[in-house]
Amino acid sequence: MKIINMPVSNEIIEGLNMGDRIKIYGKIFTGRDAALPKLVESLKNSEKLIDIDGSAIMHTAVSDAGMAPTTSNKEEIEESIPFLSKAGVKIHIGKGALSEKTIKALNRECSIFVVTPPAAALLTSKIKSKKIAAFAEEGMEAIHELEVVGIPCIVAVAHGSSIY
Repeated sequence: MKIINMPVSNEIIEGLNMGDRIKIYGKIFTGRDAALPKLVESLKNSEKLIDIDGSAIMHTAVSDAGMAPTTSNKEEIEESIPFLSKAGVKIHIGKGALSEKTIKALNRECSIFVVTPPAAALLTSKIKSKKIAAFAEEGMEAIHELEVVGIPCIVAVAHGSSIY
């Protein structure tokens, strides 16, 4: 098990391989269908709502009941991955197979995709703190900033290869 402290550098990402088991510690962001396209638009308009350099974004909503990953290959989510990677996101956390186009974009931007178990109780127990970081109007689908301790993941896409 490799420990990943956020924010993460390109050197750390380059040292990870498909199939590696990791635990993520520190600040991560969340987002899904409603908020990720808005985040991309804000970045395209040079609005820096959050600092995503070296960050991780988990494809999920956050509520008082907890969180679990949503499917990352939904159009609104997967289309955001290449742009967000280019803008600084190093780790995308979710579930499901990504397209070859997205896999190539991740490789080009020295970013990876990791999967995490869709076990809401386990993932929710790893949250130390949470706050809305952007797009509060989206409710539980807003961009949240979480402080996490040991989110378990498996590297599913790295260096142009996928486990799918």
